[in-house]
Amino acid sequence: MPDKAYLILQNGEIFEGYSFGASGETVGETVFTTGMTGYLETLTDKSYYGQIITQTFPLIGNYGVIPEDFESPEPAAKGYIVRQWCQDPSNFRSEGGLDVFLKSHGIVGLYGVDTRRLTKILREHGTMNGKITNVKPDGVPEELHRFAIKNAVATCSVKSAYTVAGAGKRRVALLDYGLKQNIVRELAKRAAEVRVFPYDTPAETVLAYKPDGIMLSNGPGDPRDAENLPVIRELRKLCDSGVPVFGICFGNQLLALAHGFEIEKLRYGHRGANQPAKDLFTGRTYITTQNHGYAVVSASIDGAVADEWFVNVNDGTNEGVRYKNKPVMSVQFHPEAAAGPRDTQFLFDKFSEMTEGV
Repeated sequence: MPDKAYLILQNGEIFEGYSFGASGETVGETVFTTGMTGYLETLTDKSYYGQIITQTFPLIGNYGVIPEDFESPEPAAKGYIVRQWCQDPSNFRSEGGLDVFLKSHGIVGLYGVDTRRLTKILREHGTMNGKITNVKPDGVPEELHRFAIKNAVATCSVKSAYTVAGAGKRRVALLDYGLKQNIVRELAKRAAEVRVFPYDTPAETVLAYKPDGIMLSNGPGDPRDAENLPVIRELRKLCDSGVPVFGICFGNQLLALAHGFEIEKLRYGHRGANQPAKDLFTGRTYITTQNHGYAVVSASIDGAVADEWFVNVNDGTNEGVRYKNKPVMSVQFHPEAAAGPRDTQFLFDKFSEMTEGV
């Protein structure tokens, strides 16, 4: 018989299930994602740093583990919760099972949980800390009230710069705040080379590379944290350089802070591959993949500086900004998909066209 295990939330709710993956206990911010596929991309997305991921789709693990689909070499999540764990995956690309993958990366898992009920609680009461444990809880552990995600970007960013050869004509500098590898792949299709820089690289160093464009990646945590303040100051210099800048997700939020706009924490965030984002200039709505718990406050966007570009159709929150009098744009969703719909990959083409004018 599998070992019993439990999830206890910060509000005292307890969920009973069974242990898989790494043994032991873990504490993290409990979130849910609505993707029907793409669990490998989810697990290897560094934007989940410090979080316990709940999959709303009931069957997870059915196509095994496929390293080619990873978005980073090492997952950053604190825990993983599913309704049904498939123990006999079937896929010609599979190189192993989910349980072994979780064990090898030290990720504590929990299956057999009523994920529908858990998701409804997180939607109604908001994202909250949780603990996975093999011991049935007696009250709410004090550590759930103390836990906070810290040093997220510094932990997830590359430690030294590296270059990836591409098939295009221009050079792109990519600042890594916890990037997804498909951003690199999409850029490399269109650029001669992509130079990936650590998150805290000074603007002077980035500009010395003489890039034709600058990309700001996705990443984890609260963009307002003190660790990001020097980064925001350097972004102001990059935006004033005249080199085209394109920000994705965390990059969208950092650009907003660099221009004096405000950030808010969402009740339960947007995580999944079915988020509708409306282009306010064309009126067209795109289905997008997203993973974020914070958003730019639409009312704080200074109309003399920028225009709101996209909004989320579900809740009206900001999904993108276009800046005036400078070649700078950003979106909150993930145009590189992986996993998710490819509806907005044209934004990479738009960015590539911007670099042609440098």
